Amino acid sequence: MTPSLSEMAVEVRTTADGRDKTALSRAHAARWIAAREAGADMPVGRADPPLRPARPQRPELLDPRDVPKRKPGSPAGRIALLHAVAHIELNAVDLHWDLIARFAHVPMPQGFYDDWVRAADEESKHFNLVSDCLEASGSHYGALPAHAGMWRAAEDTAEDLMGRLAVVPMVLEARGLDVTPGMIEIFRRAGDAAAVAALETIYAEEVGHVAYGSKWFHFLCGRENLDPKPVFHDLVRRYFHGPLKPPFNEEKRAEAGLPPDFYWPLTETG
Repeated sequence: MTPSLSEMAVEVRTTADGRDKTALSRAHAARWIAAREAGADMPVGRADPPLRPARPQRPELLDPRDVPKRKPGSPAGRIALLHAVAHIELNAVDLHWDLIARFAHVPMPQGFYDDWVRAADEESKHFNLVSDCLEASGSHYGALPAHAGMWRAAEDTAEDLMGRLAVVPMVLEARGLDVTPGMIEIFRRAGDAAAVAALETIYAEEVGHVAYGSKWFHFLCGRENLDPKPVFHDLVRRYFHGPLKPPFNEEKRAEAGLPPDFYWPLTETG
């Protein structure tokens, strides 16, 4: 019997090893995409995802304040930077599959699932690209401590689809658009062509993930006859802990459907 999309999502989330998780993620995404392209009816279904995803024994997860700081200009610093990116991408795989499984009870168009399956597939590719770079540098994912707070946004918004869209793609992933060009330049100066290529792929595709968040956030606001901007401000202030920090990549944010009056007011405290 063919599993539903929600069941496949839970299977990804309950797989611990990063490479195994992303392989399963890509296989399930390919199955869904092939079925949709063939006009077959694969059910979204319902599932009961655990609050937290399965994780390998390593990396050790620390409070953000306790994660060691390394200078990005050094070889060790560049490895630490790649490790942090790999950790972000692995969390993103789980976040996108969690979005599908946790909110399957909310009636949404099929395009919603198409977008987030594709995003999960791309995040899986990103994790593998960065893991390849780590291994080429003599390291691997799990070799260094990592940020323990990355799943907090998922837990905080576990019962609020609009809140999840506001905080995860429209705040956290949008932040990636701000900081990735600087990371690319670090590896370009170091002559690491593979890392530059991996980060450029991530940079190009993350615009689409932010855009998916904006599109479906606006869809839900429209369905409920709500003004998106004040709703976004309210949800980010409720679920995101602290003000947003400039500088912002206004060009890429606009390309993803985020105008400045959405995020600049959120740089203020209170």
